[in-house]
Amino acid sequence: MRCIYLFLLFLLLFTGSLNANPGSPGREFLTDQEIDDVRDAQEIDKRIKVYMQAAAARLKTAEDRLNGIESTEEDPLEFFSPEDMLDGYYQILKSVMANLDAAYQNPDSDQNKIRKALTTLKKATEQAAKQLGILKKLAEEKNKEELWNLVNKSIKINEGAREGADYGLSILSESSKKKDNR
Repeated sequence: MRCIYLFLLFLLLFTGSLNANPGSPGREFLTDQEIDDVRDAQEIDKRIKVYMQAAAARLKTAEDRLNGIESTEEDPLEFFSPEDMLDGYYQILKSVMANLDAAYQNPDSDQNKIRKALTTLKKATEQAAKQLGILKKLAEEKNKEELWNLVNKSIKINEGAREGADYGLSILSESSKKKDNR
């Protein structure tokens, strides 16, 4: 368990050092409804699911905007630029890692819920990798340097989060096997 904690802490510190060119410093990266949803999701597996849905919405909205598809008036992401969306994605993944880190540190945490959270994170980051590749191409085609930098920053944290999820799942699997052999 300590190995996972140390790995996630290292990952969080590493990704924090990638913080070049944030989209809109000080701007909230979640909508009011998403904040309420995160607050209501007290269990780690549910909370990570809410975060990753918000992250996916940002990638889809950024891609839509770059393809000329505008938001509807009732869309809570209506006034955010593609750059804001990528910065929000990055911030959400940082929050996910911090939440998982807190769950690992808590000895009372339900290992099955942590496993579900890691599985959600792994699947979501695998899907996001494809979208981030598309966003990178769009940023290149449109000569949007700031967006390109934010996409690359998001790709790095996405890869780190996926690798962390893989590692965490393997550690949980090993500890389950050890308990079964007792």
